[in-house]
Amino acid sequence: MKNLIIQQARVLDPNSRTDQIANVYIQEGKIAAIGDQSTVLENFQDAEKVNAAGLWLMPGAIDLAAWLREPGLDHKASLASETRAAVASGVTTLCYQPEPATTIDNSAAVNLIRKINQGLQLANVEVIGNMTFKLEGKRLCNIGGLRRVGCVGVTNGWQPFESLNVMRRAMEYTSTHDLTVFMYPLEHGLAAGGVMHEGEVSTRLGLPAIPAAAETVAVAQIIALMELTGSRVHFCRLSAAGSVRLIRQAKRDGLAVTADVAAHQLYLTERNVLDFDPLCHVRPPLRAQADRDALLQGLSDGTIDAICSDHQPHELDAKLAPFQQTEPGISSLETLVPLTLRLAEDGVLPLLQALRKITFNPARIIGSNAGCIAIGAPADLVLLKPDVLWDFTLETMLSQGKNTPFAGWSFNGQVRRTFLAGRTVYQAPEAN
Repeated sequence: MKNLIIQQARVLDPNSRTDQIANVYIQEGKIAAIGDQSTVLENFQDAEKVNAAGLWLMPGAIDLAAWLREPGLDHKASLASETRAAVASGVTTLCYQPEPATTIDNSAAVNLIRKINQGLQLANVEVIGNMTFKLEGKRLCNIGGLRRVGCVGVTNGWQPFESLNVMRRAMEYTSTHDLTVFMYPLEHGLAAGGVMHEGEVSTRLGLPAIPAAAETVAVAQIIALMELTGSRVHFCRLSAAGSVRLIRQAKRDGLAVTADVAAHQLYLTERNVLDFDPLCHVRPPLRAQADRDALLQGLSDGTIDAICSDHQPHELDAKLAPFQQTEPGISSLETLVPLTLRLAEDGVLPLLQALRKITFNPARIIGSNAGCIAIGAPADLVLLKPDVLWDFTLETMLSQGKNTPFAGWSFNGQVRRTFLAGRTVYQAPEAN
């Protein structure tokens, strides 16, 4: 691999809090030096040079939640389409989420995903395995085997456990193998088939609803089992103010807990469902303004560690039905970085803190040494032009799923080039 010099970029590294104009030297897929490094120049005489004046250089985003569908749900999306969309939008690592049609309960399933992705060579795909066979919540998987084959964590997704005792045994088993449990907090009895947040809007629309307590009760149960089992838990897709309070207290108590929020929960609320828009049918549901405010506060004070896309591409028919009959989820991979940058633009978070939520923090949650610009780190990097105003449209989306409520939104800052281990995997057309 040819050496590379990225010249005169504004280097933004959330981990070291670096914000400076500098050269970055890349050798054998890793960052070799940063700044004026005369000691390494002799190794870079024939290096490729990228003029990055006026551009931001940031770590590639790491998305903790991408439902990539293949194999099993190829009519919705494929690894090829979604990794292509990822790198074009500044995401270099995706965490593959298992679901009932694409369960990951053995090493062969993990190796198949890796084999497909290695043939593409666009983005890193890390696999989160099943806690129970077929996610049925009854019989534990060989979690030790999943750990050995390289899974970065295990989960039961949105599927319920048969009992709290099964959940406890799964958490104990996971703890013995030093794996993170990715928990989706939902008390299914309280959710009772609901499709949106329980409140004024659901009453007005007459739709079956999910109270915020369905999430907070589950969070409390999981925290109690953490104390019992000594396990390390990552809470997925927080949406309720009560959940933020419980996670905040768990951190104060010294528990090994982290949490994330989907980017769309930071911008949309239950009021976006007022016209029965199926594009706003998500799980967990869009909640009240007070919940949104609590999520933003949780991001600001560090209670919520990461922002993810919760990317769920669907075929067109999945959203062409009455609201409660549509499938939940947003095709959101391509809006993760733009929506996060808007938090900084709106003054909700400082720029480096916002970037940390999609780079360094998620990297540490999955045990990756990416997500930073440091000597020896993988050169998974993104060059972004900050002064470009662009429109997000269905026509320009690269994801196979076009189910997004953000079509027509305008964003500042556009990805110009994406590197994976120092190799260019996306470059914007020069005309742009």
